[in-house]
Amino acid sequence: MTVLVTGGAGYIGAHMTLALADAGERVVVLDNLVTGFDWAVDPRARFVRGDAGDKNLAAQVIAEHGVTDIIHFAGSVVVPESVADPLKYYANNTAASRNLIEAAAANGVQRFIFSSTAAVYGMAGDEPVSEDAPLAPVSPYGRSKLMTEWMLADLAAAGALEFGVLRYFNVAGADPRGRAGQSTANATHLIKAACQAALGVRGRLDLYGTDYPTRDGTCVRDYIHVTDLVSAHARVLDHLRGGRGSVTLNCGYGRGASVREVIDTVKAVSGVDFEVREAERRPGDPAAIVAGADRLKSQLGWTPKHDDLEEIVASAWAWEQTLRKRRLTA
Repeated sequence: MTVLVTGGAGYIGAHMTLALADAGERVVVLDNLVTGFDWAVDPRARFVRGDAGDKNLAAQVIAEHGVTDIIHFAGSVVVPESVADPLKYYANNTAASRNLIEAAAANGVQRFIFSSTAAVYGMAGDEPVSEDAPLAPVSPYGRSKLMTEWMLADLAAAGALEFGVLRYFNVAGADPRGRAGQSTANATHLIKAACQAALGVRGRLDLYGTDYPTRDGTCVRDYIHVTDLVSAHARVLDHLRGGRGSVTLNCGYGRGASVREVIDTVKAVSGVDFEVREAERRPGDPAAIVAGADRLKSQLGWTPKHDDLEEIVASAWAWEQTLRKRRLTA
């Protein structure tokens, strides 16, 4: 059996590749390197440079490497950008995913795990949102992901494959062993941006919106450590290989931290009191969204090991220092 990881040179994909290789899996990474880095791909994996939405290339990779499972991370992920440029998101997320799914179904891939998002729930509120909550995405990003969920459900109903959909809340942190982390220079992830501000890579941190109906006026999010996230994918892969049927699951811890709380934690971990500038709200940002993750725990036996905001921040901070050394010696 071989697992194809699309977007495996990116943030989450690189961590997934590490976890699979650590478990002794055969792994092939497909990535166009638009936002990923070839040096981030674990050397134990085979690397193919190209677009996940290229049907012919995907079919070739599947056939050549005997791919039986696909974990699909490739796509665009910035909510405000999706509002400004929706067609990019329908191309990179929906249309590309459709082509990859077609190649998978036509070439005998049995299992397909998809990187979805809590954005499919829209303005869900600060109570933990379950997988059965109404699906009402308010951004093209959320809609583009939900369309792919629908395609997978329809293919599964037709008997073409089985799927696992994992709806991420806010992914953060870095590999505890320092092998991978969020490496995109202009990433919009709050914890990374705050760590860059503490390190002086950014001149300041912008805080978008201070008048939300939350405990301190700033957005509340459920931050999940990237290592816990990829362990959830591994659980889903085992579940599907065991013939236990398709699943759609939230990935989070069931509690949220506000933007101000995250900033305070980064300042405490780094020891740097960096500048924070208050700015207007960004379009498409809900006030609060927290995962109801009971189903992942009860159905798959998933247990998080890094469920601590300070630990998440500390790992992200350590990775930023690693990147800084890499830039200085490059």
